[in-house]
Amino acid sequence: MKSNRPHIDIIPLPAFSDNYIWIIRYENKAIAIDPGDANPVLHYIAEHHITLTHIFITHHHPDHTGGVRSLVEQTGAMVYAPNTARFSYADQPLNDDDAIDLGKDLTFRIINCPGHTIDHIAYYNPELNTLFCGDTLFSAGCGRIFDGSALMLYHSLQRFAQLPGETKVYCTHEYTLANIAFAEHVEPNNDALIQYKKWCIAQRQQSRPTLPTTIEQEQAINPFMRVRDSAQIPAEQQFIELRKAKDRF
Repeated sequence: MKSNRPHIDIIPLPAFSDNYIWIIRYENKAIAIDPGDANPVLHYIAEHHITLTHIFITHHHPDHTGGVRSLVEQTGAMVYAPNTARFSYADQPLNDDDAIDLGKDLTFRIINCPGHTIDHIAYYNPELNTLFCGDTLFSAGCGRIFDGSALMLYHSLQRFAQLPGETKVYCTHEYTLANIAFAEHVEPNNDALIQYKKWCIAQRQQSRPTLPTTIEQEQAINPFMRVRDSAQIPAEQQFIELRKAKDRF
């Protein structure tokens, strides 16, 4: 059966020192994910003569939301955000397992993923094998704890681990090499990590993103995705201690 899905491009727009605003471009339209700054988005849509139709927000931090008001004022884009009082401006508040159906196979399922913040959500598209996860999962790392908890974050990453291995993971910071330094400290003899570091260094030397990563890649190299129950320490407690160790690293 032939799909009616349009051609899709996913473009990273650098913002601030290490953020990415992800643009999903289809036909002459665009979705902006976590636009902390309106200017890169406005420049991109003007340069390519396309219309910003939707804004997806993963959580409330200003580097993910700072550009929303200006973008809405200038484009009229519809805003999707977690269903909490922090997002009074959202056109569509979202809960776990809600669906956003934009037609033409562009359907996103909402995954609650608290930990970094309590209000955090991710946008998962099974047809495209894409996960837009904000600051919950990073390549070779995970988000710092603000108003959530490490146990929440552990369970959120466990949910991500159930997704297909080929799922492409679009997180919103270029933290990969810094995260790899800690991952090497935890697993200095991880061959997959050693090879991945070489690739990431080459990418950054050419000013290219190390993202997206994949669920399969992270299960091979990310210490926060690799904790397992042992006879002495449950996986949850290992994760909590690992997150504390990363904070001190």
